[in-house]
Amino acid sequence: MRNFRLIPDDTRIPFVRYRYWAYAFSGALILLTLILLPTRGLNLGIDFQGGILIEVGMPTAAPDLAAMRASLGELGLGEVALQEFGRPSDILIRMQRQEGGEEAQLAAVNQVKAVLAERFGNDVSYRRVEFVGPKVSEDLLWAGTQATVYALIAILAYVWFRFEWQFAVGAVVALIHDAVTTIGLFSLFQLEFNLTTIAAILTIIGYSINDTVVIYDRVRENLRRYKAMPLPELIDLSVNQTLARTVMTSFTTLLALLALLLVGGPVIRGFTIAMIWGVVIGTYSTIYVASPMVMHLRLPREPLTQAAEPVEE
Repeated sequence: MRNFRLIPDDTRIPFVRYRYWAYAFSGALILLTLILLPTRGLNLGIDFQGGILIEVGMPTAAPDLAAMRASLGELGLGEVALQEFGRPSDILIRMQRQEGGEEAQLAAVNQVKAVLAERFGNDVSYRRVEFVGPKVSEDLLWAGTQATVYALIAILAYVWFRFEWQFAVGAVVALIHDAVTTIGLFSLFQLEFNLTTIAAILTIIGYSINDTVVIYDRVRENLRRYKAMPLPELIDLSVNQTLARTVMTSFTTLLALLALLLVGGPVIRGFTIAMIWGVVIGTYSTIYVASPMVMHLRLPREPLTQAAEPVEE
C-alpha cells in the first residue's frame, strides 16, 4: 500500500515571490483589529468584567434553557447567560455584577435559587457559586497580559541565542501578528474573551514558534550547504523542504480541533475557535511573515554562532 501524502516531496512553490501580497493581507488584518478594538471592543467574560457564576445540577436530564432564561430575566438582575456544562443536566448560569457590595451579590443568588426551586423543586443542587469583583478582574486581565508579553520576550531570547537576532526578530513579529489577529477575531464576532482565551493565545504562540523554528533550522542548514545560492531561492527551498511536515501537522491538529468544536459544547467553544484560527494563521505567518523577514533583515550568509560544515559538491 502506497503511503498517503498531502504534499509531494519535490514541491517548488515560489513563496517569497508573493511576500508583498502577504504583507498587504497581514497589514489589513492588523489594521482591522486596531479599528475594531476601540469601536467594537471585546466581549469580556466574567473573569475580566466581574460578575456572578453559579453551577447548577438540575433534576431533569435536559431542562428547557429558554424557559429558565425567561424566568431569570424577569428578576431584573441584568444580563443572564445559561449554557450546558458537561452533562445535559449541568447548567452554568452567568450574571453581571450587581450594584452594591457582597450583600447585593448574595441577594441576587438567593433570588435565582428561589426561582429555580419554584420551577424545579428542591432537587436542584448547587455545585459552585463564585463572585468576581472588579479589582480581581483587573488583576486577572493584567496578569494575562503579562503572561503573553513574558512569553514573547522569552521566545525572543531563546531564538536569538539559538540562531541569530534576525531569526529572533522575524519569529517575534510573526507571533505578535498571530496574537493580534486572534484578538481581532474575538472582537469581530464578539466571542467571550476570558482567561481561557489567554490560554488559547499562549498555546497559539507555542504552536507557531515550534513551526517557525523547524523552518529556521532548515534555513540555517541550507546556508552552510548552498553558500552561493541567492537568499530568496534558499528560503523558498527551505520552506518547500519542510512543507509536508508543516501541512500534515496543521491538518491533524485541525481534525482534533474540529471534533472539539462539534461535540465539545459551548464551554470550550471560544478556546476551540481561537485554536482553529491560530493553527491556520500560525501556519500562514510562519511561511509568509517569519521566513521572508530574515531576508529583509539582511541575514549574514555565514552564521556567527555555528561553525561552518563541509559544503556538498
